Amino acid sequence: MSTRLRRALAAGIVTTFLGSAGAGHAVTVFDPWNYAENVLQAARSLQQVTNQITSLQNEAQMLINQARNLANLPFSALQQLQQSVQRTQQLLQQAQRIAYDVQQIDQAFQTTYAPASAATSGQGLIDGARERWQVSVAALQDALRVQAGVVGNIDANRATMQSLVGSSQAATGALQATQAGNQLLALQAQQLTDLTAAIAAQGRAVSLEAAQRAAAQEQGREQLRRFLAAGQNYQPSATTLFQSR
Repeated sequence: MSTRLRRALAAGIVTTFLGSAGAGHAVTVFDPWNYAENVLQAARSLQQVTNQITSLQNEAQMLINQARNLANLPFSALQQLQQSVQRTQQLLQQAQRIAYDVQQIDQAFQTTYAPASAATSGQGLIDGARERWQVSVAALQDALRVQAGVVGNIDANRATMQSLVGSSQAATGALQATQAGNQLLALQAQQLTDLTAAIAAQGRAVSLEAAQRAAAQEQGREQLRRFLAAGQNYQPSATTLFQSR
């Protein structure tokens, strides 16, 4: 209220009071200054309460956002991915004859794939060739089994990827989005594991096949040496194919 308005109200109230008092009547006095101060104080108190309510609402929203950011992702593909890796690992562990073991490989190249020597009997050479052929066939079978397992994981990986992408898009907080991203990376790691296993199995089969050919060449030279060294060499002589009449 302006100063003039306050003064006018005060003068009117005083005049009324004096006139009423002169007439001998009791009149209630209204103090505009006090009333104005009370109104201003009430307005300030209301504004403070409004500010406190707004502050509490902001804090509540902040807590809700923090709860969303800290909420865990409801979907987890860890078990499915571990099962896929375990299936591939089991196929590798089922490798026949010469498996993925350094000591076993070294032992095989000292015996089965060792160069043919003069002390080895003819039957020993035949048995060694048959053993190497069987190892190569087993390695090819193992490679096909691993490849079949990897192909079998493709359908499961597709379903897992679809679920993870859906969970990532529906994430309500930073933690859920991060967890979905981490699980997608785990899916990629599992696929790389399958790829590594398939390459390793195929490489094992190719390497054993090459080792078989090298051993066969060495054995062929030894057999040729024995053939040429046995008995007298061939001596040409005249012969008659058709008798004359």
